[in-house]
Amino acid sequence: MTWSRYVAIGDSFTEGMSDPDPERDNAYIGWADRLAAHLALEARRQEQGFGYANLAVRGRLLDDIVGRQLDEALALEPDLVSIVGGGNDILRPRADIDGLAARLEDAVARIRATGADVLMATPVDPREAPLVRMTRGRAATYVAHIWSIARRHEAFVIDQWGMHALRDWRLWASDRIHMTTEGHRRVALNAFTTLGFEPDDTEWATPLPPAPPIGRAESFRENVRWAREYVAPWVQRRLRGQSSGDALTAKRPTITPFEG
Repeated sequence: MTWSRYVAIGDSFTEGMSDPDPERDNAYIGWADRLAAHLALEARRQEQGFGYANLAVRGRLLDDIVGRQLDEALALEPDLVSIVGGGNDILRPRADIDGLAARLEDAVARIRATGADVLMATPVDPREAPLVRMTRGRAATYVAHIWSIARRHEAFVIDQWGMHALRDWRLWASDRIHMTTEGHRRVALNAFTTLGFEPDDTEWATPLPPAPPIGRAESFRENVRWAREYVAPWVQRRLRGQSSGDALTAKRPTITPFEG
């Protein structure tokens, strides 16, 4: 099937960090924009129109995504909604994973009640990520919930947990939290495949060739730099009760024609 009105909601992952837009300063493209381009092409092949909105904002917790963002998304009368969130919540040691899953399921049910289809995504397996690997148990529990929610509500799921290519740090930005352009491109093709299409590029899940080994001293220096440039500012924002997206608004707040 094809869709004509796609709305994406979520956090920095769906906003597109760190997949820079070459035509706009301080803006990002991301997997959802790239998926929209694929869907627009399919719609044209079926001689249908296609519109797209992206309401995601970096730093948002799930309550905002399933609350304000979802309200705004449903007002746009979409026939496909991607809802990806909870990652920022999982980073918090006292996160209630079952509670997050319950709120996510309520949101999925609201979307499905309108007749629209739903696309979710599992988190990436953080087993090799510095510090973030400590959240692996919470993330795995959330993954199990996502698959169960999808089964109960006939939703689609992008399986990032099982996407082995994403274990390569060359697909991740220097902050080790957001993906590069190539990472977003591959996730978009994963999503496109999940929705039942066959992309021209069939190698999106194939890992990159092995990278040259990194010495222990260089690895240590990189970890120190990462902690200083990214971990410390994140902790400081947490202590101040701030978010990286506090002053930002959605990059595509309304459904507009989209050709990619």
